[in-house]
Amino acid sequence: MDESIHDAIVRAVSAWQGVTAAPHRFGGTELRVGRRELGHVHGDRLADLPFPLLVRNDLVAAGRAQPHHIYPESGWVSVPIRSDIDVPRVLELFRMNYERPWAAR
Repeated sequence: MDESIHDAIVRAVSAWQGVTAAPHRFGGTELRVGRRELGHVHGDRLADLPFPLLVRNDLVAAGRAQPHHIYPESGWVSVPIRSDIDVPRVLELFRMNYERPWAAR
């Protein structure tokens, strides 16, 4: 049986040092480093990730993500997942949030 998109994302991100996976309070799977949530995946269809507002604005302007589907004015973004072709894009955003280049200043 093929691995689901959800499982592929969770497996990849949770393999990074210090990342844990657990059920998310609004459904899906939450991925964390310590107390900081990297984001969560709702099944095979949607990923939500938190970013500083300026980073979020850049991601939306570049077409890499959409404003959060419920809280569009927040720093959160939503990334629709249409097929396994979207997995690398989702993983790239999780990696960006994991590495937090904006916090290294």
